[in-house]
Amino acid sequence: MKVRDSGMPDEEMWSGFFDPATVLKVLGLHQGIHDLVEFGCGYGTFTLAAGGIAAGTVHALDIEPEMVEVVQQKCREAGISNVQATVRDFVAEGTGLAENSMDAALLFNILHHEEPVALMKEALRVLKPNGLMAVIHWNYDPTTPRGPAMEIRPRPEQCIAWGEEAGFLFNEQNRYDLPPYHYGLLFRKP
Repeated sequence: MKVRDSGMPDEEMWSGFFDPATVLKVLGLHQGIHDLVEFGCGYGTFTLAAGGIAAGTVHALDIEPEMVEVVQQKCREAGISNVQATVRDFVAEGTGLAENSMDAALLFNILHHEEPVALMKEALRVLKPNGLMAVIHWNYDPTTPRGPAMEIRPRPEQCIAWGEEAGFLFNEQNRYDLPPYHYGLLFRKP
């Protein structure tokens, strides 16, 4: 099941919105991560950066076979061998990963899904105790050049409430501005 309002722009436009290594560093995901899961890898914008920092495997999941092929090709070209890109409908089927097996989960620009708490609960399930769930999303601002429709675009406070409802801990110190168009939140599994 595709996430509503989830069409991707062309890759050049998309990659201009982020500095992936900086975003991961700001969120504290630049060291000490062994295994990681990415919910919706898209063009691999964050996948390749995560592959460069994870000591173990980066499980990059996407419902679109074309996106998974792009990520696999980019990893081959970059010599990144620790990314396992997989076509998976994680919305309908879950990640397929073992319980308590991941150090971190990335839910980037995906919580406009109809059931965001269900996605977060799946992240909680696969994370080890003290595992980290990183969330970024488009600012709640109609002038951003992309992003889901405003009526389904989550505000940071909504994401925090959803994360806590799913069972995560959140500290206000783990709320970040990610200019020019995003915010970031870091949650911890108890």
